[in-house]
Amino acid sequence: MEAVGRLAGGVSHDFNNLITAIKGYAALLAQDLPQGSQGRSDAGEIGRAADRAAALTRQLLAFSRKQVLELRVVRLDAIVRELEQMLRRVIGDDVTLVLQAQQELWPVLADAVQVEQVLLNLVVNSRDAIDWGGRIEIQLRNLIVPAGASGYELLPAPGEYAAMAVADSGCGMTPETLAHAFEPFFTTKEIGRGTGLGLPTVYGIVQQSGGGIRVESAPGKGTVVEILWPRAAEAAVPASPPRLERMPGPGGERVLVVEDETAVRELIRRMLESAGYLVDTAANGNDALAYAGDRGHGYELLLTDVLMPGMTGSTLAREFLNRFPAAGVLYTSGYSEEFIARHGVLDPRAALLQKPFTQEMLERAVRATLDQSEPSLAPGPDDLPDAGGHP
Repeated sequence: MEAVGRLAGGVSHDFNNLITAIKGYAALLAQDLPQGSQGRSDAGEIGRAADRAAALTRQLLAFSRKQVLELRVVRLDAIVRELEQMLRRVIGDDVTLVLQAQQELWPVLADAVQVEQVLLNLVVNSRDAIDWGGRIEIQLRNLIVPAGASGYELLPAPGEYAAMAVADSGCGMTPETLAHAFEPFFTTKEIGRGTGLGLPTVYGIVQQSGGGIRVESAPGKGTVVEILWPRAAEAAVPASPPRLERMPGPGGERVLVVEDETAVRELIRRMLESAGYLVDTAANGNDALAYAGDRGHGYELLLTDVLMPGMTGSTLAREFLNRFPAAGVLYTSGYSEEFIARHGVLDPRAALLQKPFTQEMLERAVRATLDQSEPSLAPGPDDLPDAGGHP
């Protein structure tokens, strides 16, 4: 697990840079092609293939517990109801889907997107365990785990949790299968039907979230997988964000984009220019500072990669803000949480856009950073040493 985790964390940056370029240029190509044309359809297929590659990278990071979690106070029942129609389509008409939710369910502290991924993985596994017909139940309840509790595949700390169980009437698992169920790449499905990443991904997400996992299964008696999410002290916010409305348009702000990957740098430039921003670009921190010093105009925003050869994004940001103290700073990165945290950029004050991203995500992040820009967006002077290049 540690070896796979190191591999996933180390290559995620390069994978996500490639995926960002593939998705971004496919989207730009589609915009230039007429509706209904074969070329536009082909560009869409390229984008969807990139989405699947991004999902696989997230799975690798998830089961190795190296992804970036955006913890929020959410309600499990709201998340389940949001996904209910999609889940019914996934399992098909021959399987009955039932939701049982306790009244006054406790809010939980979790990443809503990762909760959705856990639920989808469990429901898909349950569907695959049912030959024809049958029943899948999603059960939600409050649960207090006492000290000394046992019987968990992943033992949570004593405390209060909201539990999400997926129970099916499928074929069940033998004790031998259950003993290996959460191992990466272990699968009982025939070739082509499973990668063995579903339950390991669930395990990684839940462990990173501070939760627990309990499994009951026997041959011919179906399976119950119960996930425990830590109770939140605060009131819940909406589980799913509202439909993204386009942010107020740019006012001709000037943005300095610093990115060592040429394809990604040019993609960001084209995306921002098409949105109405004035954009200068540089391949590294030293070039960016020299470029900014040669320009008589100022900048409203620095958009920089976190880790680049010669100078890190945080070091660049400090120098940049010394020259343009009213500007905002937006970081981008394709690295895992472990790599980013090691270099001090997960400070809550820092604005971070994870790769891969779409044009809409980029525009929203830029607009939001500009609208709240102040020097505290960048880490402090003691947060980060210079780095000589990629680790």
